[in-house]
Amino acid sequence: MSPQLWYLKDNELFNQLHPEQLTQLEACSRSRTFAARRPVYLPSETADSVFLLVAGLVKVCNLTHDGKQSILAFIEPGEVFGELAIFDGDERDEYVEAVEDSTVIVIPACELQRMMIASHDLSMAMTKMIGMRRHRMERRLKNLLFLSNRDRLIHLLLDLSEQFGVDDSEGVRIRIKLAHQEIANLMGSTRENVTILLGHLKAEGVVNVERRQIVLTDPERLAASVNRKIVLHVA
Repeated sequence: MSPQLWYLKDNELFNQLHPEQLTQLEACSRSRTFAARRPVYLPSETADSVFLLVAGLVKVCNLTHDGKQSILAFIEPGEVFGELAIFDGDERDEYVEAVEDSTVIVIPACELQRMMIASHDLSMAMTKMIGMRRHRMERRLKNLLFLSNRDRLIHLLLDLSEQFGVDDSEGVRIRIKLAHQEIANLMGSTRENVTILLGHLKAEGVVNVERRQIVLTDPERLAASVNRKIVLHVA
């Protein structure tokens, strides 16, 4: 079995396809690697492919009107991105950049459309994945519009802990490394504000930050401070 076919077969989105469908999908797909900080695709490129991340970490971004980076989402192995190409083959609005050395499977959008029509399970799984990602983005936009910088940061840390949290001797560690500027780009703030707010939260004993690693040392108290129910799926 080729590595490419193994990645497709092992992925929960595609493992319900029949063997012949997987073979057909593998035949028209290709594998690509991207070094850290290299773009996977850029705005204005034709949206004719969907990407399955099989190794590494990438981020989905937009540029603001003043040329600053706004991070919409981090994508981890096993997730599909660039999925709007399934429904709209026009130009990309966003861009995707590799955070670390990454490998993707590039799947033609037209082929994935055919597979979704043929497989109800695949169609439902793709719809659920897109819906969950859009929900996270919409919640972050709502927070951006209506909450203070402090509350936006707390909600962001809780969001990241739900998606990337792992058990740690101190509490719940967010397993992706984040610079203060990246956190600012995620929450629509400045690096200086993020540094000050993280310092306050650390002094309160609810987070610990060291070498771009963030640990929620008291996630329950952190969630209670913004009247949020915590839902952790730690690894």
